Amino acid sequence: MRVLLAPMQGVVDHAMRELLTGLGGYDRCVTEFVRVTDHRFPERVFQRYSPELNQGGRTIAGTPVFIQLLGSDPKWMAVNAVEAAKLGAPGIDLNFGCPAKTVNRSDGGSVLLQEPKRVASIVAAVRNEVDESIPVTAKIRLGYKDSSLLQDIVAGIVEAGATELCIHARTRDDGYKPPAHWSHIKRVLGIAHIPVIANGEIWNTNDAQQAQAESGCQDVMLGRGALACPDLGRQIKSQFNNSKTEVLAWMQILDSVEAFFDQSDQWSPRYVGNRTKQWLAYLKRQYEGADILFHKVKGLTKVGQIKEAIQLHREVQNKREVIECA
Repeated sequence: MRVLLAPMQGVVDHAMRELLTGLGGYDRCVTEFVRVTDHRFPERVFQRYSPELNQGGRTIAGTPVFIQLLGSDPKWMAVNAVEAAKLGAPGIDLNFGCPAKTVNRSDGGSVLLQEPKRVASIVAAVRNEVDESIPVTAKIRLGYKDSSLLQDIVAGIVEAGATELCIHARTRDDGYKPPAHWSHIKRVLGIAHIPVIANGEIWNTNDAQQAQAESGCQDVMLGRGALACPDLGRQIKSQFNNSKTEVLAWMQILDSVEAFFDQSDQWSPRYVGNRTKQWLAYLKRQYEGADILFHKVKGLTKVGQIKEAIQLHREVQNKREVIECA
């Protein structure tokens, strides 16, 4: 099986991809989406979204990073896909799943699922222009308001020549509300004839197994679950292979939290700590220590304050471990 890391706008950036793939278990990741309108982006834009282009389109751990494009104009989607491929992107991913209202109002993301032929035309335009050696993948939801058009959407994407398809098992109207309807994916596997990846509401290894069983897919994509449990990809792989792996403790994760803050969360005085707080909000689902630290830093806005809070938290947790082991 393969485990893929989902693209999450404003969350899974270059620093987060490096961190998570460094922990192991991920076979591929995807950039945040590049919003395509009516022009070709210069090289610096693709470099900003994917600094991995400077190291062969892979993270330091060697995980391929596909560049994701979001837009509705077949011509300009194809033009930008070709440019990304020329710069060394190992694959192009097309976003038809984004549920954000601002994106949908601009004729992008999941709103296009209401028109399966338009989706297919975009996939076909990109596939026809990008070198055949470069994978062209698509990410969709079950539909916009419901899943009544799912079969038409999938059939069009397959016929257009997509290499793979990832299906987030909820509609746009479902948003991110549980449950994910993995069984809906199984209905279209017979017409897919390409690898299909199940995505949505996979928070632990049991969820991954259930998603595989209900969807009929072998491969899964992790989004919020990867942020809540950073070594989840490795855990899923280990369970699938009937092997053992160390489950990371909070103090090990804390090292990653501090590294993330140092590398990615101090660039603007106005937003210092925002991404770290956002990540802690996910981590506290899995770790009590993350909940404690989140409440310590949530009101802090200075680099020194946050660094001091992290260090104090580390000292308190270390003392707690010593007492518990005594």
